[in-house]
Amino acid sequence: MLASSDLPPLIGRSRAFLDLLDRVSRVAPLDRPVLVIGERGTGKELIAARLHYLSARWEGALVKLNCAALAESLLETELFGHEAGAFTGAVKRRIGRFELAHDGTLFLDEIANAGAAVQEKVLRAIEYGEFERVGGNETIRVDVRVIGATNVDLRAAADAGRFRHDLLDRLAFDVLTVPPLRARREDVALLAEHFGRAMANELGHDFAGFAPAALEALARYDWPGNVRELRNVAERAVAHWPEPGTPIEMIDFDPFASPYAPAETRAEGLEAPPPAPEAPSGPRLPDPTQPFDLRERIGDLERHLLAEALAANRHNQRATATHLGLTYHQLRNELKKAGLIGAR
Repeated sequence: MLASSDLPPLIGRSRAFLDLLDRVSRVAPLDRPVLVIGERGTGKELIAARLHYLSARWEGALVKLNCAALAESLLETELFGHEAGAFTGAVKRRIGRFELAHDGTLFLDEIANAGAAVQEKVLRAIEYGEFERVGGNETIRVDVRVIGATNVDLRAAADAGRFRHDLLDRLAFDVLTVPPLRARREDVALLAEHFGRAMANELGHDFAGFAPAALEALARYDWPGNVRELRNVAERAVAHWPEPGTPIEMIDFDPFASPYAPAETRAEGLEAPPPAPEAPSGPRLPDPTQPFDLRERIGDLERHLLAEALAANRHNQRATATHLGLTYHQLRNELKKAGLIGAR
């Protein structure tokens, strides 16, 4: 069996994440199909790889195919292969993914995108371990464990006639639902440090971690793209930070943010981007009839305006500086005086 250090990296210590790993460990040795369900970017492929390497099939092949990446006719030949002359351009026999995965595991990502004909052949291959290549009559027999993954509600798709109920029943011997990152916020800092350190090593930089304000901003963000988005944000922060070897204070959640960005031209019906993080509420104004410390009140107002501008620009300090008509270094000095970033 593989050592734990050889398994695909799955990082986290939240209860939701540890519960998932516990279920993976219990399901992996069972030689049955499994469905892995989760939002985009949650790491479904890593879960599938762990299921394979913790199973008795670990020495066999782990073959992967994204069912959304191919047209129906191409998907069928990719899965089941074809004989020479099966269609124009098929000059020689092609071995499909099911044959390549014999005695191993076949991971079918985005399985909800497979059409009805392919679903029927997949069901037969799972149920009986046999199929025919496209354009052939010979029955091919294989021993393959199938792991399907999707980010849609397959039960609703089956009820709507877009997915076969019998295939769903066969795949769903066990269903592993991967929690989104917003449900495991205590893992955000751990993951950010992991990705940030790896990026710093790649660049040959010393890595001093993320400053408290940056970690707070990471923890507040909702992560619609989950771990994949967090990796991009952490790596971008390391790559753009102008002072390697010091704690990173600048987090850029939106690489498209720019005062020079073109006007929005979204087509009707496309999903709008997530709203910007809420700015903090404004400072309480003093009662002018009562004595108060003017400098303290001015400081409170400046601190609020800076925090509001940072939130409006998703904590991108360069964009915030442009927004306020300051240079980057002028903004950083103001943020340090306001206590919004650490002074060194």
